[in-house]
Amino acid sequence: MLAAGWWPQGWIARGACYSLAFAIGLFALQLLLKMFAPAAAESIGGWVKFLVFDAALLFSILAFRWLRRRILWRLRNRLIVTYVFIGVIPAVLLIAMALITLYGFAGQFAIFVVTSEINSQLRRMEAVNAAVGNELAARLERGDNAAAESLAGLRKRDSAWRRRRMCAWYGDKSLSLGDESKVSPFSLPIFVKANGLQDITRDNDGLHLRVATQLPVGSKTLTVVSSEPFDKELVGKIAVDMGEITLLDDGGRVQDKKAGQPGSGLQTVAPASTGANKGGIVISESQNGTTVDLRPSPTFTVGTVPASAGSMDREVTFFAPLPVLDWITGEHEPTGALVVQVRTRPSVLYAHLFAALGEFVRGVEYILLGIFVFFAIIELVALIIGTRMTRTMTGAVAQLYDATKHVDRGDFSHRIPVKSDDQLAQLSLSFNSMTESIEKLIQEQKEKQRLEGELAIAQEVQAQLFPRQVSELESLEVHGFCRPARTVSGDYYDFLTASSHKLILAVGDISGKGISAALLMATIHSAVRAYSVESLPQMREPVAVGAVAGAGRIMAAWPEGIEISPGALLGLLNHQLYESTPPEKYATLFLGIYDGRSHRLTYSNGGHLPPILIAGDGSVRRLEAGGTVVGLFDNMTYDEGAVEMHPGEIFLAYSDGVTEPENEFGEFGEERLIDLVSTNRRLPLVQISQTVTSAVDDWIGDNEQPDDITLVLARAR
Repeated sequence: MLAAGWWPQGWIARGACYSLAFAIGLFALQLLLKMFAPAAAESIGGWVKFLVFDAALLFSILAFRWLRRRILWRLRNRLIVTYVFIGVIPAVLLIAMALITLYGFAGQFAIFVVTSEINSQLRRMEAVNAAVGNELAARLERGDNAAAESLAGLRKRDSAWRRRRMCAWYGDKSLSLGDESKVSPFSLPIFVKANGLQDITRDNDGLHLRVATQLPVGSKTLTVVSSEPFDKELVGKIAVDMGEITLLDDGGRVQDKKAGQPGSGLQTVAPASTGANKGGIVISESQNGTTVDLRPSPTFTVGTVPASAGSMDREVTFFAPLPVLDWITGEHEPTGALVVQVRTRPSVLYAHLFAALGEFVRGVEYILLGIFVFFAIIELVALIIGTRMTRTMTGAVAQLYDATKHVDRGDFSHRIPVKSDDQLAQLSLSFNSMTESIEKLIQEQKEKQRLEGELAIAQEVQAQLFPRQVSELESLEVHGFCRPARTVSGDYYDFLTASSHKLILAVGDISGKGISAALLMATIHSAVRAYSVESLPQMREPVAVGAVAGAGRIMAAWPEGIEISPGALLGLLNHQLYESTPPEKYATLFLGIYDGRSHRLTYSNGGHLPPILIAGDGSVRRLEAGGTVVGLFDNMTYDEGAVEMHPGEIFLAYSDGVTEPENEFGEFGEERLIDLVSTNRRLPLVQISQTVTSAVDDWIGDNEQPDDITLVLARAR
């Protein structure tokens, strides 16, 4: 079975695999059919080629995508590709355009130099025509013999005129210009009689530079025509300072394979001979049977390409058509009939371009060189700055990526080094701040977990402080309940069995909440028990005289006749708390001693909410005798009170966490508490406690419990 990572994903990958598999299968079938049915094998071969092409195309797309993902995954490579598309490619295109333009300009300038030389030859010939024409016109006007003495002298002085021919016509009469021109070498066409001429012309014997000049003499026109062969010797003089010049001439040939047939309308023209090599003929056939020479072939080549002046002095090759006039018809041949091709170098063109500037050219060269160096320095500085900025960006991203891997491993102590002041640096600082905050949060979470563990232990220890097993008196049923608002409670209650018929009831509320209140509650709990036992005379003697079990503990029992004072106990506790706690720490505390034989409750209330006695008829009595809170002021005395509890009467003591919770209707309140207890007074004390706490919870609703809830119930029997 293929691994999941190797199974093709996506329709392109599956299509490529399917195409390749089908191609292999068909290729195997084709090899098999070649032995039995070659025709069928040939037909299958086309499908094999198509499937192979399709598979190759799809695999190419997949390879491109894979390379793109691998290359462009890193930000540095992505930026490099971006710079290539934004900066490099346009720059390359501009440079290529500039080079192509310069190449075209150089080639065109080379053609311009060649054509300028040709035009210069024509202009010189036209000047001589004008001079000879004026001389002939003056002689004709005087009636003298038409002779051109200046032409004879020019032929002796100028070697170029030794190969040039000149003819003159006065009206339609040919004039003799000397012994060398007694026979006219060419006729005078009609179009020349009407207009002047200064062109490259094609006559029966080849190409010529011909200039025709017309001057009015009397009632007739004097026409002077000079001609020079446009051959290797003439072009060679131009090529001396240019390079290699090739003349491509098709000879104006248009051949008809049906030539000579009636109605063809075309004649077969043989290529003209100029004494040079004849070009080959390239024939193509059209629908009407006409064959045409489509490509000019080289007629001759003169000159050589100059030697290179440096590595940048590359060869420049360019061509352009030259206009050619047919001497017989007076019409210009089609464009491309005569093409001149020039091969030269930029150094030669540079010398021609700045030949007239002299030493000023050297200054221009230095200026251009300075501009080039200046631009090169700017480009180098830009490249260095761009590289450093790119490394700054990619380095910052790489550091962020490395930092995220540290965070992924749980190492929040890793910090990114920041050496700049920009947005990326601020991002790194933000990341460092984030990891620092996370590290602090983790430490705080660990500390919170440690504190929660300690609080759980404290909660467990505090739960041991509350009475779990109460030895009730025959005449008194008791029950206590405390639910902290937080993990531990600052409320306090206790039941101490002093003898078989006496029980101490303690209910208190420590200022504040949380662990500090719980610690103070434990202090009061220990102090109440300690002072209760310390008041017994037996505790001052070395031998215990007896013991009774109370709340799961062994306590000394009071002998008959010995009484303990709740007010005195509150005074002792007040002094201890005042001396051992900060000024803002205090407690409210109610202490009562119930005597089961007399059904009498002796009590003292140290600032606690007054407990309530609820009779069977619903009447209430509040136990308010006592004094202020415990631990706030020193040297305080506490009054005592005594009440008799009738059978069925319920003792109710509570903390402010029962009556003070609020909702949109106000506080829960003491009256609602009394009504609940009075209504359910016949139920067991545990159920009464549950009823009260459920009512308080309903009153609070979804809100957090604001304070510790403590409830102490006792019922006389």
